[in-house]
Amino acid sequence: MSSASSSSSSTRAYDVLVIGGGIIGLVTAWRAAQRGLRTAVVDPEPGGGAARVAAGMLAAVTELHYGEETLLGLNLASARRYPEFVAELEAASGLDTGYRTCGTLAVALDSDDRAHLRELHAFQEKCGLASEWLGGRDCRRLEPMLAPGVRGGLRVDGDHQIDPRRMAAALLAACERAGVALHRMWAERLSVRGGRAVGVVAADGTALAADQLVLAGGSMSGRLAGVPDEVLPPVRPVKGQVLRLTVPRRYAPFLSRTVRAVVRGGHVYLVPRENGELVVGATSEELGWDTTVTAGGVYELLRDAHELVPGITELPLTETRAGLRPGSPDNAPLLGPTPLPGLHLATGHFRNGVLLTPVTGDAMAALLTTGELPEVARPFTPSRFAGAGVGAGAGDAREEQHA
Repeated sequence: MSSASSSSSSTRAYDVLVIGGGIIGLVTAWRAAQRGLRTAVVDPEPGGGAARVAAGMLAAVTELHYGEETLLGLNLASARRYPEFVAELEAASGLDTGYRTCGTLAVALDSDDRAHLRELHAFQEKCGLASEWLGGRDCRRLEPMLAPGVRGGLRVDGDHQIDPRRMAAALLAACERAGVALHRMWAERLSVRGGRAVGVVAADGTALAADQLVLAGGSMSGRLAGVPDEVLPPVRPVKGQVLRLTVPRRYAPFLSRTVRAVVRGGHVYLVPRENGELVVGATSEELGWDTTVTAGGVYELLRDAHELVPGITELPLTETRAGLRPGSPDNAPLLGPTPLPGLHLATGHFRNGVLLTPVTGDAMAALLTTGELPEVARPFTPSRFAGAGVGAGAGDAREEQHA
């Protein structure tokens, strides 16, 4: 185990210091350590973050949005890496990640949604993606629990799933086995000397120094004190409420694959785990740092899920939770160097953090060892927001300085 003590006030020096211990921070640290870099993570609860709430859909095709063709390339590149990534991670950690190649079915409940799905199918085909249009009867043949009113859908066998909580635990174990030091505390302030980022001061006064730093704090990446305004990432919190239910054995198999739909203009999805858990999500709320689970949010999710799969109301409700996705101005991640030498970003992954974990780890490891990002990641450097100031939209978060 490589957990570092939080009681010492001495300075510890590393090749790489990752600020933030969610799945993006952990994969960055693991890959850096594999490259032989002395690596540390500073986070009060490594393995936590948005992954505790995420459903884990690896949905490069069904998550396609108009105007996000560049992001699609990154999503597809990461999806292709997943089988090898999971095999390596499970071998390195000795833990199962809950990875399932079960596919996804996106369905329509009325004629308007059917027309929208038809347009999406045409867009997917234009982008060279594999999806199959099914009529309502064929959808219900695949998933008998679907509502009788389902009008049609898209079958996407290449959109898989993983359990983000298990993956986070596996990444944490892999980091420890690779020698990554874990400083379980808040990073209070970035240390800058001679115009270069050189480390952080932790909550207990410990100084952590590094040749290179990676800010991977998710939605909180814009809240680290000491970061120059022009460098602060334009990342905002987007609240998501998620439910977890349990499928009793007498109902199994309840669903064989991920099922998703648009109901009353809102997106709803049901993700069945092999262990009998059923994840239902998710709201998308621009409410700042609020993480309250609300009666309205739970009601809307259950109402929409019931219209999609009526039998869901018979299942025990075992967990309600809200978390914060790290949104960016263009819904794409910020990967790479900032204008402040020594400081890199790996944040802003919004709804694709789990999907983009493999490609982010590889890209950041390449940057940390060679100074260059791989070609697939170059469109996502923080410099694309330089015209408006890299820190635009983050300044209102400076009042509460934690990262």
